[in-house]
Order: sequence, then C-alpha cells, then structure tokens
Amino acid sequence: MIGRKSKMSLLNKRTLYMMCIRPVMTYACPVFAHAAPTALQDLQVIQNKFCRRATGAQWYVKNSVLHRDLELPTLSKYMKDASERFFSIAINHPNPLISAAASYEAPPENHFLRRPRNALSDPPDDLTGEVEELNKALENLME
Repeated sequence: MIGRKSKMSLLNKRTLYMMCIRPVMTYACPVFAHAAPTALQDLQVIQNKFCRRATGAQWYVKNSVLHRDLELPTLSKYMKDASERFFSIAINHPNPLISAAASYEAPPENHFLRRPRNALSDPPDDLTGEVEELNKALENLME
C-alpha cells in the first residue's frame, strides 16, 4: 500500500502511517523517551524507510529532506513533544498521586540516576537538527 508503485496518493500514505503505524511505534513514549539513543534509532530507521518507500525517493535523497517534505517530525522530536504534553497535563491532574509523580525535583548533579523527565531537556539528535534547519530555511524563503 505504501510502495512507490501504489496508486494511493502521498497524502493518504502519510495519513495511513500517522494513524496506524506511528501510534504502535510510539506507544507509551513518555515512558521510554529517555531510552538509549541506539534503541530509538531502530524506530527512526523504520520511519526513514517509510518516507523513502512512500515517496519513491532514490538513495541519495537525504532523510531530513524527506521528513521536511512529508512534514513528519523525527521520532525523538515527536516523543519529546508527547512527553511534554503528558507531563503538562499530568501535573494539573485532580488525582494527587498522578500530579505528584509528574512534578519532581531533579536529583543533585552527582547523583547517578536519570529520571525520564530529563528526556525533555536533552539536546536534539543530528537528524532532528537538520530537519529543523531546513524548516527554518523554508520559512525564511516564504517570507
């Protein structure tokens, strides 16, 4: 259905991915958004393959260009945004246990444990940075 020889429009392929495939890949992403970058890289490879197959792009087209053209954020950016939404909603939840779990103070600098919320302050990965730069350049051209 998403191959380059498919008669389905690119918009419908993108919608199919966003409604069926990405929710499965990002299920409970506020929990594992802080996972090792190598673990999240496997999921990003799946998204890159979808972009390439759906558009029929050749091997020399950059993944950042495909993501920009399809208006898809990288999975790390999507997970970071979903985590921010989750924690902003959870902190105002009427259940005191949920709001207490969402609001926490970062451990001291010399503490060895990282909490999942630290994923919100991690710097973006290379692909996310490239996509954001391309989007800014496109916005500047449109102005």
